[in-house]
Amino acid sequence: MNIGLTGGIACGKSTVANMLVEGGAVLVDADQIAREVVLPGSSVLQEIEARFGADILDEYGSLKRKELGKIVFQDDQARKALEDIMHPAIRALMKARMEELEQADPNRLVVVDVPLLYESDLVHLFENVMVVYIPTTLQLKRLMDRDGLDEAAARQRLQAQMPIEEKKRRADFVIDNQGTLVQTREQVIAYLNEWKPKI
Repeated sequence: MNIGLTGGIACGKSTVANMLVEGGAVLVDADQIAREVVLPGSSVLQEIEARFGADILDEYGSLKRKELGKIVFQDDQARKALEDIMHPAIRALMKARMEELEQADPNRLVVVDVPLLYESDLVHLFENVMVVYIPTTLQLKRLMDRDGLDEAAARQRLQAQMPIEEKKRRADFVIDNQGTLVQTREQVIAYLNEWKPKI
């Protein structure tokens, strides 16, 4: 069985992913895959360089993610162009990893951590979707604290994603992460206990 794990930026998705893994699940991380597809020499990185210029590469030929981030978070067309280049490669590798893990152990829960699951229209790939939720005001504060951003820059990043309230509404399961780590863990354990008989 597989689930898509998503949420908004700074909602604590990685924390919940780690808790699910501690509970026996196996993780496919779309962010990690996104790094793999842009390794130096990859065809995806060559396409990105052709679209955005050589300035987005460092002296070793690696992608300068922060530099590229500054460009795409300020320009919707640029962000769409980047997504059009990266998403097909990420999806293909993600699906291959999911299939490998499901074949290796059909009774194990495969958790696929996908930050832009709804935005990228990937719901159909998963049996269920779990959303890690915190209110927008707390999301903004945590993002500013975590990344050292001012409010305007943080809001810009939030506005590049579907609102967290909408993700919560669409979810099959919601993990409310605005309390303590203990409270979050209790919800994760309850989820695993509920679904273990079905896998």
